[in-house]
Amino acid sequence: MSKIKAGIIGGAGYTGGELIRLLLNHPDVEIVFIHSKSNAGKLVQTVHQDLLDETDLVFSDTVTPLGHGGILFLCLGHGDSKKFLKENTVSDSTRVIDLANDFRLAKDAQTGSRNFVYGLPELQKEKIKSASNIANPGCFATCIQLGLLPLAKAGLLNEVHITGITGSTGAGQSLSNTSHFSWRVNNVQAYKTLIHQHNAEILQSLNYLQANSPLALGAFNFVPWRGDFSRGIFNSSQIKCEVGLDELNRLYEDFYADHPFTTISKLPVFLKQVVNTNKAIIQLEKVDNKLVVHSVIDNLLKGASGQAVQNMNLMFGLEESAGLKLKANYF
Repeated sequence: MSKIKAGIIGGAGYTGGELIRLLLNHPDVEIVFIHSKSNAGKLVQTVHQDLLDETDLVFSDTVTPLGHGGILFLCLGHGDSKKFLKENTVSDSTRVIDLANDFRLAKDAQTGSRNFVYGLPELQKEKIKSASNIANPGCFATCIQLGLLPLAKAGLLNEVHITGITGSTGAGQSLSNTSHFSWRVNNVQAYKTLIHQHNAEILQSLNYLQANSPLALGAFNFVPWRGDFSRGIFNSSQIKCEVGLDELNRLYEDFYADHPFTTISKLPVFLKQVVNTNKAIIQLEKVDNKLVVHSVIDNLLKGASGQAVQNMNLMFGLEESAGLKLKANYF
């Protein structure tokens, strides 16, 4: 088959850079253009210096039509994707994957003639396969959902308490007081306690599976932390559960049996198992009636650009893991 023609809007940031890296090495994709107003005319490899001698592509300030069979990735700030689609003509035959949060909630999924499908493959792979527009999940949302979806399907979720820590790349490239090296190094801080922007999309997915006894907003308690490392997310979710550990492990293994990137581990999990991969690894621990679910991902890959490529593969009928067979940075 001919290669998929891809365009990227907002290619200068972390997610854009990771997406370029993945697509340059994807056997079925040709990058047609990479849009960045602030870097127009610059060689991509001068901005993303890990791509030195990997590409001669130049950032553009114009949008090249991709036509039928093309795909447009939106790596813009939250709120800017909807604005871009209103202000630019994109053919209805061009598929779109949005990596921001503009279309993740069902109430926001429609814009013009486009209807966006929530793109968590482990939740609704079949819908993604037939979709023309995908709302890529958030990074914390992906990691937390993967840890809790099997429990929701089994109707076992009650009040849940979650603590999660993320690397500095989760804050994007723009500098702020809490993203400078001198602030981050040897430092940890809680932020957006109980009010993180991903809460709504997580609850939407959990209650989609546990519709008969939906989890109330007040029963979902998430405290995120800023960590002293560049990439990765580690979440620990705690609930009360009377089901035995062996049965729970089987429940998780059955739920993820047909999903190549999510693995259940009987050993303690850690970030270096997943950094630079599209993997999610989950571990269950239980003491008496208290269950703790640990889940780990790379926030820039399974939590962003890697999952976007996974969704593209499903949309175009490719092998789900095409271009994503990456080894973790263990050392």
